[in-house]
Amino acid sequence: MRDTSETRSPSVAARETPIALAAGWERLLIALFVLVLVVPGAALLAGVDGGNAAQENRALAPRPVFALDRTTLRAWPGAASRYLEDHFAFRSTLVRWQAAIRFFGLRSSPNAAVWPGRDGWLFYADDGAIEDYTRQSPFSEGELKDWAKGLQDTQDWLAARGIRYLFVLAPDKHEIYSEAVPPAIARLHPVSRTDQLTAYLREHSTVNVLDLRPALHEAKSRGRLYHRTDTHWNDLGAFVAYQQMIAAMRLPSTGRARNLDEFTVRTEQTPGWDLAGMVGLASMIPEERIQLRPTAPARARTFWPMHPNAYHESPRIITQVDDPSLPRALVYRDSFGSALVPFLSEHFSRAVYLWEYDLDPTLVALEQPDVVVQEWVGRRLSTQLPFYPF
Repeated sequence: MRDTSETRSPSVAARETPIALAAGWERLLIALFVLVLVVPGAALLAGVDGGNAAQENRALAPRPVFALDRTTLRAWPGAASRYLEDHFAFRSTLVRWQAAIRFFGLRSSPNAAVWPGRDGWLFYADDGAIEDYTRQSPFSEGELKDWAKGLQDTQDWLAARGIRYLFVLAPDKHEIYSEAVPPAIARLHPVSRTDQLTAYLREHSTVNVLDLRPALHEAKSRGRLYHRTDTHWNDLGAFVAYQQMIAAMRLPSTGRARNLDEFTVRTEQTPGWDLAGMVGLASMIPEERIQLRPTAPARARTFWPMHPNAYHESPRIITQVDDPSLPRALVYRDSFGSALVPFLSEHFSRAVYLWEYDLDPTLVALEQPDVVVQEWVGRRLSTQLPFYPF
């Protein structure tokens, strides 16, 4: 009997196999397309790996508020768009990947405010830093006269009230470690604004000015003085500055500045600090943090704020030592003053630190300090003039 079952020829089966494969790929592509549409939305709702304010070093857009009024309804689409742009799922991972490709692969900075230097050093390029390093705009004679008059009048006004004065110039990292600055960034003039101002004050005024650069240049052979991934000096750099400041105040009642052998030096591996965070790579560019810890218990106690920041970054800090024979200090400072707080505070019965540059005569009258200190980072000479309160 003849077999009536249908038999396909090999050529027919061969023709159908690609069709079946194509159908399988189509289903896979459809599934992937659905996943691409659904997963980010679901992850956004679940709050998975959205924007990271610390990583991007900026405030992210807040969740938009919805209300049935004309003003809110008009503003809502734009606010919602900004929120989604800042918080979409996997944003922080994508930002980190993009930054890593640019920084490690292309050797360029993902953030124009950060220079990648040599040997793993990062440098700040904003807030007058480039102008300060390149020396593109020297002081005019008139500007130097204005600075000298303002600082001299400040010192004279304080001296008439029996108060000593100290004007301190804290150098940026690019001044002390210029050998690590990218070689493509050239200096345009042989002298900086700090050079000009210190020389002018010493020749044309009696202002008690302290240029910390010589001491820091001399000390850097004995240890690293600045953070590699941060704008600021570390504890060793701040300690050198503190020793110079105590000597320059010329107040016998403060006692001598402490020596380095009265501290233990400790190193700690941490994620990268502010500049590494600004390029989105704090977790990939580590910092070896150098810390000084006194061998004897600290005498100074923080009176304000009640819950002080560990790095002394509060806008107003008041410390006290239970010893009325010690003098009182009023310190106007910027971010470089933060690391000075634990060192200087040991020498004053009361020390008030204000994160601002402008001297306030009313506060001076209230605090009755024995010394007033104004500390300026060098790059600020390119962006800000001294306040003239008299």
